[in-house]
Amino acid sequence: MELFYHTYGEGQPLIILHGLFGLSDNWVTIAKRISANYKVYIPDQRNHGQSPHDSTFNYYALADDLMEFMEQHDIQKPVLMGHSMGGKVAMNFALDYPENVDKLIVVDMSVRQYKARAIHYHLIEAMESIDFDQVQSRKDVESQLAEHIPQKPLRLFIMKNLKRYSGNRFGWKLNLPVLKENLDTIVEGLSSDQQFDKPSLFVGGGKSDYIEEEDHKLIPQIFPQAIIKTIPEATHWLHADSPEKFCEIVSEFLQNNCKSMDDLLNEN
Repeated sequence: MELFYHTYGEGQPLIILHGLFGLSDNWVTIAKRISANYKVYIPDQRNHGQSPHDSTFNYYALADDLMEFMEQHDIQKPVLMGHSMGGKVAMNFALDYPENVDKLIVVDMSVRQYKARAIHYHLIEAMESIDFDQVQSRKDVESQLAEHIPQKPLRLFIMKNLKRYSGNRFGWKLNLPVLKENLDTIVEGLSSDQQFDKPSLFVGGGKSDYIEEEDHKLIPQIFPQAIIKTIPEATHWLHADSPEKFCEIVSEFLQNNCKSMDDLLNEN
C-alpha cells in the first residue's frame, strides 16, 4: 500500500504516526519544529487522510504498512513516534522489528487493552449523520456536527477529515464503515512477549486516562528503558494542548533543539 505523506527537514529519519480519526496534517507544526536535525515523515495511515482504503484494519496490517513505507523510501533505523492508535502501531512495530528502530516515542498510549470507548462510536455516528445532499459549504457541515459534538476543538479536529469533491460536493476522507467495524481491534493490548530494550519515551496528558498509575508499572515490563513523562494540563491531544512543553520533552529525549514558532515564521 502506498501511503500519502508529508516530509520536512534533513538528517536522521523520524516517522510520526497519527491516531484514530487523525491524519498527517495534525502533526505538521510539530514535525517542522523537530526537523532541525531530522528528516521527519508523517504518513496518513490506511483508511485515513489521503491514503488508500482497505477492508483490513488491525495492528498487523498497520505495522506491515509501516514496513512497506520504510522500504519504499529507503528509511533506515528511524525514530518512531506515534500518538494514540499510532502509538500502538509504533510499539508493535518496535517489538516485531527492533533492529529497524533507533528510538521510540509514544504519545498518550499504554501497552494494555482498553475498554471500548463510547466517544469513538459517538464521533462516527456524528459523521454518519451528516446529510451531504443538504450542505453547500464547510460551515453547513460544522453546523450539523455541532448538534452532536458541542466541543469546538473536537469538532474542528473531525472537520479536518472533510473532503471537497468536484461540483462543490463534500464527503469524509475516512473509511467510516471499516473503522466502525474494527473499533474493538483498536483498543487491543500488545500481544508480544518480547521486549524493546532501546531508548523509549512515553508522554501522557494529566487530564487523560490513557496513561495512569498502573501503566507506570506495565510499560517498563515491555520497554525496560522507558522514560515516562506527564504534562499535567494536557488532555489526550497533548501536542495541541501544550505544544511548547511537548516539544521540550521530545527535544530533551532526542538531544535536539526544537525550533520556535518565530523560527518557523521566519522560514516562511
